[in-house]
Amino acid sequence: MTLLTANALGSLLANAISTSSMRLGRVVHARIVKTLDSPPPPFLANYLINMYSKLDHPDSARLLLRLTPSRNVVSWTSLVSGLVQNGHFSSALLEFLEMRREGVFPNDFTFPCAFKAAASLRWPVTGKQIHALSVKCGRILDVFVGCSAFDMYCKTKLRGDARKMFDEIPQRNLATWNAFLSNSVTDGRPMEAVGAFIEFRKIGGHPNSITFCAFLNACSDGLLLSLGEQLHGLVFCSGFDTDVSVCNGLIDFYGKCKKIHCSETVFAEMGTRNAVSWCSLVAAYVQNHEDEKASLLFLRSRKEIVETSDFMISSTLSACAGMAGLELGRSVHAHAVKACVERTIFVGSALVDMYGKCGCIEDSEQAFDEMPEKNLVTMNSLIGGYAHQGQVDMALALFDQMAPRGSGPAPNYMTFVSVLSACSRAGDVENGMEIFDSMKSSYGIEPGAEHYSCVVDMLGRAGMVERAYEFIKKMPIQPTISVWGALQNACRMHSKPHLGVLAAENLFKLDPKDSGNHVLLSNTFAAAGRWAEANTVREEMKGVGIRKGTGYSWVTVKNQIHTFQAKDISHRMNKEIQTMLSKLRNEMEAAGYKPDLKLSLYDLEEEEKAAEVAHHSEKLALAFGLLALPLGVPIRITKNLRICGDCHSFFKFVSGSVKRDIIVRDNNRFHRFVGGTCSCKDYW
Repeated sequence: MTLLTANALGSLLANAISTSSMRLGRVVHARIVKTLDSPPPPFLANYLINMYSKLDHPDSARLLLRLTPSRNVVSWTSLVSGLVQNGHFSSALLEFLEMRREGVFPNDFTFPCAFKAAASLRWPVTGKQIHALSVKCGRILDVFVGCSAFDMYCKTKLRGDARKMFDEIPQRNLATWNAFLSNSVTDGRPMEAVGAFIEFRKIGGHPNSITFCAFLNACSDGLLLSLGEQLHGLVFCSGFDTDVSVCNGLIDFYGKCKKIHCSETVFAEMGTRNAVSWCSLVAAYVQNHEDEKASLLFLRSRKEIVETSDFMISSTLSACAGMAGLELGRSVHAHAVKACVERTIFVGSALVDMYGKCGCIEDSEQAFDEMPEKNLVTMNSLIGGYAHQGQVDMALALFDQMAPRGSGPAPNYMTFVSVLSACSRAGDVENGMEIFDSMKSSYGIEPGAEHYSCVVDMLGRAGMVERAYEFIKKMPIQPTISVWGALQNACRMHSKPHLGVLAAENLFKLDPKDSGNHVLLSNTFAAAGRWAEANTVREEMKGVGIRKGTGYSWVTVKNQIHTFQAKDISHRMNKEIQTMLSKLRNEMEAAGYKPDLKLSLYDLEEEEKAAEVAHHSEKLALAFGLLALPLGVPIRITKNLRICGDCHSFFKFVSGSVKRDIIVRDNNRFHRFVGGTCSCKDYW
């Protein structure tokens, strides 16, 4: 048997660490015990402590340290650094304390590990004590120790101390500046990061990929498009345009700044892509409401065998939720199960949200119940699903489980938007107003425009239109488009054209080019029988070049989307669709259905009005669904505009007659028609 020297054995231990091979490490340890005297040379003992510690066998590392009689600062640092590397932060600090009890002084490698442990545990007092010790030992002037102390103060939210520490570092290297930039962005201070980058450039600093990514994150958070574009130029000049991480940062930056075509260009020109590249573009598509493109990119990534991550899955599920793509959402769910990521917090929350927005509240509840860990986003997703379905009791029951009423997480801004929306859609004014009033007094959350909009909508639905207007006049913030839009909807439904005109005037001031505002005013006049004013509004729209958006309804059958417009006769099954629609209309009228002729919104004869409302796009989609989908399968219709009141009434009659579930998702919410009733209880 060949005898290996101590140096050779040390090299083998170093190789075991670099390859993460515990098997090799144990074999070498056995050879040391068998062939060398006990105890082994100090440097080999340090190698062994380092190996066991780095490969996450802390008990073995501690035992070796205790059995080493000549342990020194290198021995202790090997143990502490390995514990920190594997996330055992409190144990690392305990060993650091034990080292000091033995009278061993930390070195330039020990202090950064201790600072990182204190920062990770968010223990500012301990961090300050370590800082004091580093000053006493004369190590604080070392650039790595100073940078670690600065990072600790940033992560423990001691901004003043962090800035003072940064200013006192005598020689700042690139890592120090990167730490400053990254922590400023993480702490929500993008402009401070921008200022630091400019200062760094003024002193002749040369950024690396980490610097560029941190600055791009600052530009993304602050929506600083011009600055980000200038940095893009510097990226080219510095030769980092081929760096994968920088390109990923550019994709994310342009996506958040609503320049999705630039994100596409960066992605297309990348010579090498990684999984993050694909995830970044999928997320950028979702942020820019390009849900179909996001879904297609995900499918393309599967063909190119890109590694699946929970972030990719959750982003794709968000795209499915945005376009109500239930079939694709189910297939992505299946892929998540196959990849064993379906119960992670990101994917689980996205599943709850996707099923809720696709009208499958039972599946949403199941995904919620199966999650081993739930956070605020998860609970908000389910409350939002209940709100979409109009299930106010379930939404309020889940809200009651949140702190301080229950043991769950404390509600945030978005929680109250969902809860108030649920109260609005259920007409629960009493609970809704109580929750709104408690936002600031009980939860310390300042109501925003979305909350005020929900309250106006809630009062309007209940017919309290004048009270809603008085509420708007007392708002402490400037009313937004959504607030005035909610009031105008109420005026249309409850025939209050005088307030409708007032709401419309404010809407025109805020967004004069939005066709929806003009159409809503015209509809308000038409619903009140004031045809002259309705026609005048529509003529004014034509005069200034504003066109009403075309209404579409679509149904998915066998993975193929069938799209319909009002009075559409282009479908290949048009003859069968018209026959089915005529049959349905006769049967429903015999059952008591009466067309709501005022919803034709044109001053026509009675027969013409009936024909007008009879061929709305959602009715054509319903007729096709009844023809094409097998019995027992719910008919899911998606509409880009709001379902009309006549179609809403018609669908209730049809659901009771044909014994089929009909689920309509319009641009406002879900309507689930079952047995002659609708989950939303009323049309709005």
